[in-house]
Amino acid sequence: MPYTFAPFPARYRTEITDTIRLSVPIIIAQLGVVLMGVTDNLFVGRLLGAVPLGAAGLANSLSFLMSSIGVGGLTVVAALVSKSHNQNDPAAVNRLFRAGLRVGLLLSVVLGSLSALLAFNFDLFGQSAEVTRLARDFMLILSASLVPLMIFVGARQLCDGLRYPRVAMAITLSALFLNAIFNYLLIKGLGPLPALGLMGSAIATLLSRVFMAGAMLMYIYRSGRFRPFLLPQFRALPTNAEAWEILRLCIPGGLTFFFEVATFSLAVVIVGWLGEDRLAAHQIAINMASVTYMMATGISSAAAIRVSASVGRGSREGIWRAGIAAFMLSIGFMTLMALVFLTANEWLVTLYIRDNPAVMQIAASLVIIAGVFQLSDGVQVVALGSLRGLSDVNIPTLITLFSYWIVALPLSYVLAFPMGMDAIGVWIGLLAGLTIAAVLLTWRFFRRVKRIDLSTTSTSLTV
Repeated sequence: MPYTFAPFPARYRTEITDTIRLSVPIIIAQLGVVLMGVTDNLFVGRLLGAVPLGAAGLANSLSFLMSSIGVGGLTVVAALVSKSHNQNDPAAVNRLFRAGLRVGLLLSVVLGSLSALLAFNFDLFGQSAEVTRLARDFMLILSASLVPLMIFVGARQLCDGLRYPRVAMAITLSALFLNAIFNYLLIKGLGPLPALGLMGSAIATLLSRVFMAGAMLMYIYRSGRFRPFLLPQFRALPTNAEAWEILRLCIPGGLTFFFEVATFSLAVVIVGWLGEDRLAAHQIAINMASVTYMMATGISSAAAIRVSASVGRGSREGIWRAGIAAFMLSIGFMTLMALVFLTANEWLVTLYIRDNPAVMQIAASLVIIAGVFQLSDGVQVVALGSLRGLSDVNIPTLITLFSYWIVALPLSYVLAFPMGMDAIGVWIGLLAGLTIAAVLLTWRFFRRVKRIDLSTTSTSLTV
């Protein structure tokens, strides 16, 4: 049969379609997690003003920083579940599910305790007295909410790894709706409910996360589609080996997310030194960037699942195509988001605040820079997901440490203060770190694809 030329994107049409089908529900579910913080900020900004908005944003950023190790790290479970499922090993899937819950619970206790300790030492961040007081109490409540959040994230890996991501999507959307209702009722008070102000917003997030954990576990154990993986004979199987394997991959995998999230969280602190108006403006811009980033993490999670499935099948071509499709999809989406940020920056800011022209002007400028680094952000997170599908987590952790803590943070401080570029300098530093990470992680993935050893069912790599 004569060869018929097809344009490059057309050759990957099936791969891209399958990635979209898998990633869209994951994106929506991922968005739901971060949109709880966005919802808190929207209600706080509209109902309580700029100072509570800055406090809530700071507490949400630092709380997300602590949870990122668990949220990011536990995604390796979905990749492992996908690999075992493609090797027709339901017992291994069961062990991974139960071990993932154990690790999730352990992480929730450890990370929640560290988050509470951070809240009690909030004065170390050098914020104003009012922001410190409000943010401390807000973060203590968020620390307690890490327990149901980690249980939810651990349980959802079974659904994602078996390609049922719509389960987490539906539960997260329901929780997001509940969070909005709880925010309004508990901030302002209605009928017998007291007006709790800023603390009402934090309690709303706690209640919503409890709902998420309960609903996810109830669905898994009552739905027939998971019954083949929850057979009674599997309950006695030990999970210690799987728990240690998850921890071995989870810790460095989570640290890659931690280093990036920590960079943005510490950038919040640096901006806070510039003044409360800069802090509020930064929170608006970073919330928008967080939304698009979480969408890209959905594509990244889909890449990890599809790459690991190809590893389970022993297909190098499948690994290559799964990675390429994810990169193409992320680049296309983030380019679209960049155009939105660049052309509608002022209107986007009005969704958060309308009565403070100074904050609005600064925020509009920062949103433009956020639009510029959309591509770098999208590429680096998909590269991380693709590498996670290969169980390659150690070197990527070092790359992110270098890019964000050696380059981005010091450069942000130098540009903001010694060079006098203010909040814009902080964001230019962040852009530089993201770009370096994108280049190095992408190079790492394609190098590992060429060198992976598929002669066994493991993901061992040649040196």
